[in-house]
Amino acid sequence: MTDTITVTGLVATEPRHITTQNGLTITSFRLASNQRRFDRSQNAWIDGDTNWYTVTAFRQLGMHVASSVRKGERVVVAGRVRQRDWQSDTNKGTTIEIDADTVGHDLTFGRSTFTRTVKAASTTSAEGEGAPGAEQPTGAETQSAPEPVAAEVEAGAPF
Repeated sequence: MTDTITVTGLVATEPRHITTQNGLTITSFRLASNQRRFDRSQNAWIDGDTNWYTVTAFRQLGMHVASSVRKGERVVVAGRVRQRDWQSDTNKGTTIEIDADTVGHDLTFGRSTFTRTVKAASTTSAEGEGAPGAEQPTGAETQSAPEPVAAEVEAGAPF
């Protein structure tokens, strides 16, 4: 059974981006999620405990998180949750990790601009271009798709 979770919070560390020797892209950051509630007796919002998560994004999502998310921004993260116990020479503790399926800015607190990336289409011919084992497009060969103009959105134009 896979446990999934959706968390909103503040990016507490600058995202750390690595590419493994096998070419796997990984980006991780710490997420602080504050529990707030309205106290009617005080007529004010009160901060509760802060829950801390380590968020990890892989492959294409990892590349996009590395180029889009910064420390101090509010985000929404959904993914698979894991609890890991750890121990060092002097301490021991528990870390909650989220393997992200999706990460986005929390638009409750600001605006964001979306830029779609599209992989260049590979061609297929008798010479074997586009065949298995042929060179695949790289991230450098991606391009932005045009965003619809307001009139297209209002007219209900398909995307």
